[in-house]
Amino acid sequence: MPARPIRVAALYRFASVDDPAALKATLATACCSRGVKGTLIVSGEGLNGTVAGSSAAIAALVSEIEAMPGFEGLDVKYSDASTMPFHRMKVRIKPEIVTMGIAGIDASEAGVRVDPRDWNALISDPETIVVDTRNDYEVALGTFQGAVNPQTTSFRAFPAWAEQHRDQLAGRKVAMFCTGGIRCEKATAYMRSIGIEDVFHLKGGILRYLEETPAETSLWQGECFVFDERVAVS
Repeated sequence: MPARPIRVAALYRFASVDDPAALKATLATACCSRGVKGTLIVSGEGLNGTVAGSSAAIAALVSEIEAMPGFEGLDVKYSDASTMPFHRMKVRIKPEIVTMGIAGIDASEAGVRVDPRDWNALISDPETIVVDTRNDYEVALGTFQGAVNPQTTSFRAFPAWAEQHRDQLAGRKVAMFCTGGIRCEKATAYMRSIGIEDVFHLKGGILRYLEETPAETSLWQGECFVFDERVAVS
């Protein structure tokens, strides 16, 4: 048996969901029938969550979700764990799949996605302002060197920070990042809605960057907070 036999998948997709209750039931069956545990959040704007199980179970679940209308191109980041990081499976319906608390934000208007292989060059440019969109306790565990910490306690506080700093950010190249990419899609869409146009975000978030970037070239410092019993990954 492998030393780390549990496959963990952090996934999300912004998509129009007409019947969140029906999607919730489908996902609950798909997960529980395979022994998958974790949390999935469903809303009219899509799907978000982290689940864990055997490699075969996670592969089958991801394939089933990607076959659903609107969920082609599901964003998934994988990692491995030595033990199951979740106690049970929960599928919840919420107003937003990531809670910003601002109505009408269209994630399709998000900033430019930057592949992990191109991220170092972008944030090393002295003309770029790098913004960590995560909460203060997450930033304390690790971040990219030189990144601005908005010092928020929840994602709901980010729009107020952006409004307060709009004059300093307008007309500048702004590179934003978060754990898995989902908060950045909303955060950059919000930035563009208030007139900050030259906005970029790390595709797949820190998790994909850590997955794809060799340690010797990584500009990440510290660990990355994750939303399960592992607390952080490096």
